[in-house]
Amino acid sequence: MSSQALTDLGLLLIGTSLLWKGADWTVVSVCRVARGLRMSDALIGATILAFGTSAPEIVVTLIAALNGQPDISVGNVVGSNIFNLGFILGGCALFTAIPTSRDLVLRNTGALLLAATLLLLFLLRDHLLTRGEGILMVVLLGSYMLYLTQRSEDPGPLEEEVRVGTPTVPDVLLLLVGLASVIGGAHLLVNAASSLATVMGLSEWAIGVTIVAGGTSLPELATSIAAARRGQTGLIAGTLIGSDLFNMLGVLGLAAFLHPLQVSPLATPSIVMMACMVAFVLVFMRTGWRLTRLEGLALVALAVVRWSRDLAPEMWGLPAGFGY
Repeated sequence: MSSQALTDLGLLLIGTSLLWKGADWTVVSVCRVARGLRMSDALIGATILAFGTSAPEIVVTLIAALNGQPDISVGNVVGSNIFNLGFILGGCALFTAIPTSRDLVLRNTGALLLAATLLLLFLLRDHLLTRGEGILMVVLLGSYMLYLTQRSEDPGPLEEEVRVGTPTVPDVLLLLVGLASVIGGAHLLVNAASSLATVMGLSEWAIGVTIVAGGTSLPELATSIAAARRGQTGLIAGTLIGSDLFNMLGVLGLAAFLHPLQVSPLATPSIVMMACMVAFVLVFMRTGWRLTRLEGLALVALAVVRWSRDLAPEMWGLPAGFGY
């Protein structure tokens, strides 16, 4: 094994350690700080945690766009969103039922995520995301955030296992350290994974939609598992859907504003797949207002199909090397 490969593996281990510990600190501190502001679990997940866990996507997507690598920019967001809903949300549901709510599915983030996905599919019909379209996406996200702020309600009494006190300065510092660890760990992982993928001869689209997307989704994976382990399953769906919405409108919108994105035609099938997955998630969350183990299994299976299509196209009757 080459010295470069050994270095990359070492960075992967360091990044993983930072991610997991940083996620644990983030879940604890963000709940205390947000609860001190009288925010509900759904609002916490859809705003603070969603933005914090989207930070790696923001950094990677903007850097790729400014470096003239639009396929990595768009592929990262599309692949990350599918990873979040399929492997993470579906995977968590395999171990424990995840509660949802009417607000999350119909009135707030869920329905808007589906609308944003369809909007992106329409805007990329010519395989180009212009600066004006990027501004539109950012404005839509800003309007949604303003709406959430204005309609935030009293969260009501907390269950004993998630009851927290008034936030303190150490809580805020722990939140900052946790987010910094999550972001730093993700940055190390993405760089190391991208380096290894380059050695394997993958294209920018393949790297963006698989390796980079999986790496930048690790903060969502870590925070979701940490929330589930602490019995705060109410955070999981809101965090993941909110993170996907940030990715779609905020990350891609800002990237297109800074540098118009001309993407590969390979983006269209993946975006259609992402729209289908969002629709399935909304239907599953609406039935009984929770995600069951069977529904989680279905989401994981959809994600596996998408990944196998990109990594082993010959399995689906596509030409060898498709997308590479």
